[in-house]
Amino acid sequence: MYVYEKTLKTSDLTVEIYSLNCLEKLISGLEDIPFTKKLLLESLLRNKHRMKLTDRDIFEIATGFSSNKKMEIPFLPSRIIMQDASGLPALVDLASLRNEMEEMGFDPQNINPQIPVDLIIDHSLQVDYSGASDAFEKNLEMEYSRNEERYTFLKWAQQSFENFRVVPPASGIIHQVNLEYLSSIVKTDEKDGQCYAFPDSVIGTDSHTTMINGLGVLGWGVGGVEAEAVMMGNPINLIVPEVIGVKLIGRVKEGVTATDIALTVTEHLRHKNVIGKFVEFYGPGMMDLSLPDRTTIANMAPEYGATVGYFPVDQETLHYLKATGKDEKTVRLVEEYTKEQGIFYSEDTKEPLYSEVLEINLADIEVSISGPSRPQDRVDYKNAKKSFLNAFSEISEGNIDRLNVPMSEKKNIVGHGSIVIAAITSCTNTSNPFNMLTAGLLARNAVKKGLAPSSYIQKSLAPGSKVVSQYLQQSGLLSYFEQLGFYNIGYGCAVCVGNSGTINPLVEKEITENNLIVASILSGNRNFEGRIHPLVKANYLASPPLVLAYALAGTVAIDLSKEPLGISNKGEKVYLKDIWPTADEVNELIANYISPTLYKDTYENVFAGDERWKSLQDVKSPLYRWDSHSTYLKPSPFFKRSNEKIGNIKRARALVYLGNSITTDHISPVGVIDPDGSAGQFLLHQGVTNTELNTYGSRRGNYEVLVRGTFANPMIQNKLVKQRGSITKHFPSNEVTSIYEASVRYQKEQIPLVILAGNQYGAGSARDWAAKGTLLLGVKAVIAEQFERIHRSNLAMVGVLPLQFSDEHNCERLGLNGDEEFNILDLESELYPNKLLRVQAISSDGMKEFQVILRLDTTAEIDNYLQGGLFKKMLQTTKRVFTTSPL
Repeated sequence: MYVYEKTLKTSDLTVEIYSLNCLEKLISGLEDIPFTKKLLLESLLRNKHRMKLTDRDIFEIATGFSSNKKMEIPFLPSRIIMQDASGLPALVDLASLRNEMEEMGFDPQNINPQIPVDLIIDHSLQVDYSGASDAFEKNLEMEYSRNEERYTFLKWAQQSFENFRVVPPASGIIHQVNLEYLSSIVKTDEKDGQCYAFPDSVIGTDSHTTMINGLGVLGWGVGGVEAEAVMMGNPINLIVPEVIGVKLIGRVKEGVTATDIALTVTEHLRHKNVIGKFVEFYGPGMMDLSLPDRTTIANMAPEYGATVGYFPVDQETLHYLKATGKDEKTVRLVEEYTKEQGIFYSEDTKEPLYSEVLEINLADIEVSISGPSRPQDRVDYKNAKKSFLNAFSEISEGNIDRLNVPMSEKKNIVGHGSIVIAAITSCTNTSNPFNMLTAGLLARNAVKKGLAPSSYIQKSLAPGSKVVSQYLQQSGLLSYFEQLGFYNIGYGCAVCVGNSGTINPLVEKEITENNLIVASILSGNRNFEGRIHPLVKANYLASPPLVLAYALAGTVAIDLSKEPLGISNKGEKVYLKDIWPTADEVNELIANYISPTLYKDTYENVFAGDERWKSLQDVKSPLYRWDSHSTYLKPSPFFKRSNEKIGNIKRARALVYLGNSITTDHISPVGVIDPDGSAGQFLLHQGVTNTELNTYGSRRGNYEVLVRGTFANPMIQNKLVKQRGSITKHFPSNEVTSIYEASVRYQKEQIPLVILAGNQYGAGSARDWAAKGTLLLGVKAVIAEQFERIHRSNLAMVGVLPLQFSDEHNCERLGLNGDEEFNILDLESELYPNKLLRVQAISSDGMKEFQVILRLDTTAEIDNYLQGGLFKKMLQTTKRVFTTSPL
């Protein structure tokens, strides 16, 4: 028997650890594996009894790690984080599971999260009011009035489930709260009278959970369904990923921000295809990045396709812990534990053995924006005009209206390229004091020059935590944001997730009547088409100071390196270089106004909430009392779905035929519900008024709304029909109807459905309803050229087969039109991960047969599918485990 436990005497206490050094003495080369593999290995050692692993299993896995062997391993994180949009549906499922347990005669109170779960309410804030000092209070009032039922449910969950806490509204954005407060890097726990120390690790129901990788904590985003499985004590089964080393060299140029670096990294790594891989950053250039710079880069790992974007713990990490109010004992434990375990990085650290090494020179990075519809489409800011014109071929430079009028009149003209939404938003950037203070100084300089944005632009400032507004207030810079119209509209995701509310009605009229291609500029992490606002076709990501600069200019069709932002109060042209602050100015403010006390005071009572939160009904009960008339919360239908025989899929029809880069925003939008759509019409018939429709994100607790909202993005292009929107063609009748109505008709006809798609299917948010909705539409399989990681996993979890074209085939190369009947064969014989299946496409012209890869990637996913999906498996497992006496 191998001994992995070891006593570590630190400066302040004695702890037991699961020693990687002990294992390294047994296996040659193990000390050279990447940091993230070491963290996975420690988790396996610590949880081996819980996951029923033998010493032989551990030895074989560790040996495989040192030789880069492809294998399947379990991983059990130490905690889970959720935001309300994805977390609430998961809790609805758990509450429904309690109902199922009671019906079967078991104690429903046995259903509880088995590991700690924190839910941060941040996704319900909408920009109803902006540009005024009372915007924050008015938006918060609207948020509570819309979401009182949802929030009362969350308070019930906090009282009734063990291991579950809620961070109330107006506290901050999930990943910034996780970074600034919840994460500890090294955790301690009492067991059998001894204190154990181990690395913090986390999964989150939001894809940007990777932001915590910048702090040296292993974590990534999963779908809500997968999170539910982990909550119930099941490990995540994953194929050990390749680990790509990204060596950073050079020093960042003056004027270049962490946002510019993140957008450049996103562009570079997307081209290198790191989908599903771990990325680790290291090298001399890493030492030039502050920890908030690192978290900005790590936040965008989903955009560059990686599962994680990891920065190891180093001296800068320890500095950040001190700066954010962690006590000296905690900091010393982190330092001494990580050094003991060989997971502390310094200039002397030997380069780990990566699957591949890429190099990025920070000195080559330029001031950048990304758009108009994908984060990886980075352009130098001086090429913004050219990029905009190239993206929209129907526009020529001659008909960008703003270019044909005098400078003094441009502020009042809405034309192609005009900015109608400017938002300083998102944890990606508001967590970075250097970015925010640079923006504040730029705002001050602009105000002193007499510059101001157009009045018709919706302008908003949505800090990721109260720390931000505190240091902006104390430094005197908040007033300059406000003088430019950027008032604090609330602490939440807001515009970044598409909760941008309405824009100026006169501007809307101009856009629709003149078919204008207008723009948004935001400091967010995603700009997919249709996400920010349905009328805004061009959406660009930028750093907070650049958001201000473009708002001042009023257009994205401009070269800010040469063209003026506007005219000063002295009648002079003002250029970006005239108002951009120096790094020394920014760092002086950081030193003077950001202190450990600021963080301690901000988070002292973070779980308490304001008076509105405290006034909500506070009930503890074994079962949630469902309201049959509720349009927000319905018991989950997934546990009661009838069992279907696993076998070949025959005579299936294509519900939709989609192209490349279909995001989860296309599949399951979060924005405002269209009253004319299937979901809107359903709610109106339930007695909900137009003004009460709210957003898809807020109604994720009601499956009847969300199934009707699946594929309801107005920008989606289904190749079965000519026009965009949530419509399709029913076969063989060839009638054009809504996607939802077609699915109902097919299900009545007992015809199974498939989805045809191209590359990067399911990119974007970790949106479990993109898979749940697909299932409820009657879809049995998605046949795509390539899947993004989280959505593929979600499909597998709910029991929809993700099938990937083999041999570089796709719909076009095979000549598929989408009007064929499809037979998916070889499902009745033994199934195993990545098995090749045959598909027959039958049309009036004959039959085409091709192969697809069964993208059930692990044995756990195969078992899950054979049991009818996770919900059926969870129900059966729970019946076996919780064998308490009948009620």
